[in-house]
Amino acid sequence: MTHNPVAQQAPHKVVIMARGLGTRMRKSAEGVSLTADQAAAAAAGMKAMISLDGRPFLDYVISALADAGFDDFCLVIGPEHTVIRDYYDSCEKSRVSIVYAIQEHPLGTADAVAVAEDFAGSDRVLVVNSDNYYPEDAVARLREVPASGTLGFTKRAMIAKSNIDPERVRAFALLDSDDSGQLTDIIEKPDPCVVDAAGETALVSMNCFLLTPKIFEACHSIEKSERGEYEIVDAVRWMVEHGERFDVVPVESGVLDMSNRGDIASVVDALSHREVTL
Repeated sequence: MTHNPVAQQAPHKVVIMARGLGTRMRKSAEGVSLTADQAAAAAAGMKAMISLDGRPFLDYVISALADAGFDDFCLVIGPEHTVIRDYYDSCEKSRVSIVYAIQEHPLGTADAVAVAEDFAGSDRVLVVNSDNYYPEDAVARLREVPASGTLGFTKRAMIAKSNIDPERVRAFALLDSDDSGQLTDIIEKPDPCVVDAAGETALVSMNCFLLTPKIFEACHSIEKSERGEYEIVDAVRWMVEHGERFDVVPVESGVLDMSNRGDIASVVDALSHREVTL
């Protein structure tokens, strides 16, 4: 494999994938009590806009990424997501700028990244989910890699420090790397035997990637997956296969997940004392 380190300024741009349909969030959940604002956002499948003490979850996500050193944000949204655009156009921002890229149809995560190509330009970009809260100290470590990279969260830390059921963690994609810490593969839906063999220090992917502009060539080169979508994982694999340096940064941290209505209370509790500044 030929590695090509990228000599350029420290990364400061973020692409947040906020186009998801929120199918799981739309489903009612027995025994879950929501405020009127939370119920409205959940019914619309807008996970990122679930209210936490009067501020949307996405505010907390952006604020943490700003703490990690990122200040230029692109929200990938659908044409129907005027609520997100109206909110961020009108809210006070002192340390971040926010623009939008429209993903016309929900054709997958790689398609979502592809529509942000003009925003990225010749810079590296951090690509993350809108329904995950990533710890800023972990994300800050990605800014130190020379080209592309991804955070690998140890399974034991995800179980101990996240709000995600351990059985779900067992099903997460595993990151495979060589002796020098370079990504060799992403194993999706790993077989239980593979999971057990990997042990508690196995590194799982939570879709937190720092990517060089080569990602856009990758997004335009891959085929649709069996689900009929263009997947960011396939684009990352394409980059690795075509000689991209791709560091795996292991971290002993958890990630907060806002996938369904049952997640809301635990996220509110975990972030209730976090200061948010955009």
